[in-house]
Amino acid sequence: MTHCILIGAPVDEGQRRPGCLMGPMAYRVAGIAQTLAELGHTVEDRGDVAPLPGRGEIHSNPAIHHLPETIAWTEALAAAATTAMADGMPVFMGGDHSLSLGTVAGVAAHARAAGRPQFVIWLDAHSDFHTFETSTSGNLHGTPMAYAAGRPGFEPLTPFPAPVPEANICMFGIRSVDPAENAALMETDIIVNDMRVLDERGIVAPLREFLDRVHAENGLLHVSLDVDFLDPSIAPAVGTTVPGGATFREAHLVMELLHESGLVSSLDLVELNPFLDDRGRTAKLMVDLLGSLMGRKVFDRPTRSY
Repeated sequence: MTHCILIGAPVDEGQRRPGCLMGPMAYRVAGIAQTLAELGHTVEDRGDVAPLPGRGEIHSNPAIHHLPETIAWTEALAAAATTAMADGMPVFMGGDHSLSLGTVAGVAAHARAAGRPQFVIWLDAHSDFHTFETSTSGNLHGTPMAYAAGRPGFEPLTPFPAPVPEANICMFGIRSVDPAENAALMETDIIVNDMRVLDERGIVAPLREFLDRVHAENGLLHVSLDVDFLDPSIAPAVGTTVPGGATFREAHLVMELLHESGLVSSLDLVELNPFLDDRGRTAKLMVDLLGSLMGRKVFDRPTRSY
């Protein structure tokens, strides 16, 4: 049994398509607490994080937008994550992926204090490996992995407090990477299991290889699940659709393997935009995937009415 701590992160400023701020409530309506409780876990909903007002920070890159708000969210979520890690397994309900600037910083700070290595699995169509300097869109949901890895170029945001070693980061399901991100990734030891790798090797082998390392090093594992990891045919409620994503069964297999590893210590659910959903279809799927991550077996899958 796990004590699951639900933390809403209604972040909408990391991209330009409004709606992600409704994500936390959509997860609640889709039955996230009930799903966890039915699997035998205890659930504590700490409500939505409320950041302090922005301080007017600016950046020389004219494309960057909502920088003060993003910095305020990062600081608030890092604090909430560090506190929650001491009490159980936080589940951050987003919100766009810029929220991971704060959540990964918070869980990594906890890991450092506990004397354990931090690992991250990034389930996403995108590498999110831009810095404030390299972003051409100015959308800061495309920057958290570079920040977590300790890359320079994030001033005036406080430097990442406990950078995650590059070899402890596994990107899984990647299929849309900008040239600047690709060039930067080529300089790192980050494990990139893009869709070509998964097509050739399958889901199981590369995931188990990474999980074996986490286990061998007694690491803490943060999982960041972006809606666009999934194929848009099954998960339409995202503003950054990329064809060729994980199928229903592939996504559940990933979650089941993560559960069987017993290693997951924190989780992001990000980029859900209920305004783009079809009768809550994507929100329900994300909650269903969380159920698999937390122990639901394939033969326990509920029948859907659609």
